[in-house]
Amino acid sequence: MDERRCGKSVCSSSEGRLTSFGLFCVVFFTLAGAAAGFNLATIPFDEGYSPLFGDGNLVRSPDGRAVRLLLDRFTGSGFISSSLYHHGFFSANIKLPSDYTAGICVAFYTSNGDVFEKSHDELDFEFLGNVEGKPWRFQTNLYGNGSTSRGREERYRLWFDPTKQFHRYSILWTSDTIIFYIDEVPIREVVRSDEMGGDFPSKPMSLYATIWDASSWATNGGKYKVNYKFAPFVAEFKDLVLEGCPVNPIQEVPAAEACAEKDAVLKGEDYAVITPERRSAMRKFRQRYMYYSYCYDTLRYPVPPPECVIIPSEKKRFKETGRLKFGGSHRRQSRRRSRTPVTTVSDDQSDM
Repeated sequence: MDERRCGKSVCSSSEGRLTSFGLFCVVFFTLAGAAAGFNLATIPFDEGYSPLFGDGNLVRSPDGRAVRLLLDRFTGSGFISSSLYHHGFFSANIKLPSDYTAGICVAFYTSNGDVFEKSHDELDFEFLGNVEGKPWRFQTNLYGNGSTSRGREERYRLWFDPTKQFHRYSILWTSDTIIFYIDEVPIREVVRSDEMGGDFPSKPMSLYATIWDASSWATNGGKYKVNYKFAPFVAEFKDLVLEGCPVNPIQEVPAAEACAEKDAVLKGEDYAVITPERRSAMRKFRQRYMYYSYCYDTLRYPVPPPECVIIPSEKKRFKETGRLKFGGSHRRQSRRRSRTPVTTVSDDQSDM
């Protein structure tokens, strides 16, 4: 949006009340104000990543520092980090496909499912496409030690159009904290507790990025499928960041011991600290854009999982299903696909 249009004169009504556009302006500038850029070292694609599947649909930029992932009627595509990491900061500037994108899932996530098939760990950003004219939705999730029956989904809208320009999406994972970021704004924090036990991811993971056909669930519970007359669908990734301790998952020296020094450096980085300003921005994002939280889904979890921080003012906005009290029907489904996130959630976009 044009920031010049969001001055005081258009952000407030003559009665002194915020209009809906004015509320957007307040939220937008609060989030933007917290988004002071991190000092990140980016790397070329071939220095840290390898093609995962759909090689012909993975297109590197001429300078080797960006990559496009394509989905057509024959295949999707994806890439994977060349190493597994014991904790890390994983980040990329991403631009999502535009126009009709129903049935498409673009995922940016960490996992070790190929190494630990029955006890894998995972941290997800999953972006779900929509019919033309309707916005993308996305969710975050985490698993530890194969706890796929105890999904920890949160689902959100965005405060911008992710198809118009690049935005940075990041996952910080340390021994005691997980933070999901968008444009340096923290949107979710999970603090490890002893009660979580193995549900907190602890084993080395690779970074993945994929685009694939999720027609069976991604948009309105599978009502709207991928329409290949709009193909190819293109997700773009650039300014790639891999910060962490690369390890061999079967090495004799325990990863925690081998990576102690690197972990200490990671925890000292700017992005490992949620300042009061960032925490305020996170609170405003969650108040405005989160429309499902497992922490408030008392039908699914009569006793909230131990990492949940129940905020009374926030809880009042949600039904016992964990969904907002106004509008929407978001039916949860799980799907498995090789080399893609192991759980997914369908959205009924009728509340847009």
